[in-house]
Amino acid sequence: MEMSMEQNIVAEKVVRKKGGYRTMPFIIANETFEKVANVGLHVNMILYLLKEYHLDPSTAAIIIFLWNAVSNFMPIFGAFLSDSRLGRFRVIAWGTVLDLLGLVVLWFTAIIRHARPPECNGEHCAGPTTGQLLFLFSSLVLMAFGAGGIKPCTLAFAADQINNPENPQNERIMKSFFNWYYVSVGVSVTVSVIFIVYIQVKAGWIVGFAIPVGLMSFSSIMFFFGSVMYVKVKPNKSLLTGFAQVIAAAWKNRHLPLPPKNSAMWYFQSGSNLVEPTDKARFLNKACMIKNREKDLDSDGVPIDPWSLCTVRQVEELKAIIKVLPIWSTGITIAIIISQQTFSVVQAGTMDRVVFNMEIPPTSFVAFAILTLTIWVAIYDRILVPLLSKYTKRGGLTLMQRMGIGLFLSCLATAVAALVESRRRSAAISAGFINNPNGVVNMSAVWLVPQQCLTGLAEALNIIGQIEFYYSQFPKTMSSIAVALFALGLGTGNLIASLIVKIVKDETERGGKASWLSSNLNQGHYDYYYALLSILGFVNLFYFFICSWAYGSTEDIKTWDEEVETTLEPEKETETK
Repeated sequence: MEMSMEQNIVAEKVVRKKGGYRTMPFIIANETFEKVANVGLHVNMILYLLKEYHLDPSTAAIIIFLWNAVSNFMPIFGAFLSDSRLGRFRVIAWGTVLDLLGLVVLWFTAIIRHARPPECNGEHCAGPTTGQLLFLFSSLVLMAFGAGGIKPCTLAFAADQINNPENPQNERIMKSFFNWYYVSVGVSVTVSVIFIVYIQVKAGWIVGFAIPVGLMSFSSIMFFFGSVMYVKVKPNKSLLTGFAQVIAAAWKNRHLPLPPKNSAMWYFQSGSNLVEPTDKARFLNKACMIKNREKDLDSDGVPIDPWSLCTVRQVEELKAIIKVLPIWSTGITIAIIISQQTFSVVQAGTMDRVVFNMEIPPTSFVAFAILTLTIWVAIYDRILVPLLSKYTKRGGLTLMQRMGIGLFLSCLATAVAALVESRRRSAAISAGFINNPNGVVNMSAVWLVPQQCLTGLAEALNIIGQIEFYYSQFPKTMSSIAVALFALGLGTGNLIASLIVKIVKDETERGGKASWLSSNLNQGHYDYYYALLSILGFVNLFYFFICSWAYGSTEDIKTWDEEVETTLEPEKETETK
C-alpha cells in the first residue's frame, strides 16, 4: 500500500531523530577493524601460500586473484538482497558473522599442523592434499560471502545516517563524506599492511591470524552496539522483479509509437516529480506508456497488469543501471592493475629492503599506495576544492575528469613498473643470480615506491570517482547496488587478471622457453608483462573517452523523489518512543 505524502513527511521526521554523526563511530569502527583484519590477509596470503603450501608464484597469484574476484562478485548479490529484501543493517550483520567465521577457520589452518603440507625436506617440498586445500578454501569462501554483505552496504548505510536532502549543503557534505570515508578505509588498510603484515612475518602465522580474529570480533561488537541509533531504510520492493516488469512491458508495447513530449500518456506515482521519462534508452519508455486508461488502470489508478504498465521511476531505475555499464566497464582495467600487488611483493623479496637501518617486510611496500591516496584526498578536499571553487562553478574536477586522470596514471604506474623490473632483472643477472630466484640484488626496494605512489594516486582519482559517480546516478533505495557495481568491477578485474596470467604463462613457455611469469623472476620477464598491462591500459583510456562522451550529462535526473520513497523499518527497530 502506498504511503501518502503526509505519512512520508512524518516518517522522514522520525528517521531524522536517529542517525547523524553520532552513529559514525560504530559504523566506521566496524568498517575500519574489518579492513585491518582482512586487507593484511589479502596482501600477505601470497607468502602464506608460497611458504606453507609450497605453491609456485603464478599458481598462488591465480588463487588470490580468484579469491579477490569472488569477494568482489558477492557484493552484487548482497546489494540486491539488501535493497530488495532484508535491508542494509541485516545484510551487514550477516556478512560480519560470516567474515568472522572465515577468519577463525583460516586461523585453524595455522594452528592445526596437519591442515598444511609437511615442511620441506631439503629441496623437496610436498604439495598440499585435496583435503588441505578444501579446508583452506572453505575459509576463503566464508570470508568472500562475508564481504558480500559488508562491502556493498556499509558505505551506503553510513550515507543513510547523514544524508539530508533538506540541507542546502547536503551535496557538498556528501562529496566530502565519500572522500573522507575512503580515507578512513585507507588508514585502516595502511595499518593492516604495515603492522598486521609485520606481525604475521615476525611472530608467525598463528599469532598473525589470531589478531585479525580479535579485531573482527571487536568490529562485530561495535556494530551491533550502535544498533538502536541507526536509520534503517526499509526495502520497499523487489528491484529484480521491477526490472523484469519494465523489460516485459517495453517488449509488449514495442510496436506502439512513443507519445510526444509533455504528453499525459505517461504513468507515474501520485506526488512524484518524475512525470516523464528521459530521452536516453528511449525504447524502455514504452513500458510506462498508458495505452487506454480504462483498460490499463483500476479504479484507484493502479496498473491492472504491472507486467504491461510500469511507473516512470521504474523505467528510470533500470535505465540508470544500463547507462552506467559502459563507464563501469572502463574500471575493469584499473582493477586489473591494482590487483598486481602480489607480484610486487615477490619482487620486493629479492631486493634490498633495509630502510633507515630497519628491514621492511616485502608486503609493506604496498602501504605507499594507500598513503598516497590518503594524502591526495586530504589535499584535494581541503585545499584544491575550495581553491577551484573561486574560479569554477563546479568546485573541483568533474567526476569524469577524475576517473579519466586516474586511468591515465594507472597506465603510467605499469609503465614505471616495467622499467623498474627491467633494471632489477639486469642487476640480478649481472650478480650471477640467473638460476637463483632467492638471491638479493644490490638494488633498493625503494625503487618500487614510485609505481606504488602512482597506483595510489590513480586509485584516489578513479576509484573514489567511480563510487561517487554510481551513487549520484542512482536513487537512495539503490545505494547498495551503486557501491556493489564498483566491487563487481574489482571482481571482474581480478577474474580477468587471473585469465591474463594463465594465458601469458602458457603462451610464453611454449617451445621449452622460460615463461614471462616464471617462478624464477630472474629467468622470467615480468617487465614484459607490466608493459603488456600498460598497453591495455592506454587502449582502455581511449575507450573511456568514447564512453564518457556518449554518456553525456550526469544530471539528467536531479531528484529521485526520496521524500516520497523513504520508508522505515518496522516499529520495533526504528521508531523512537
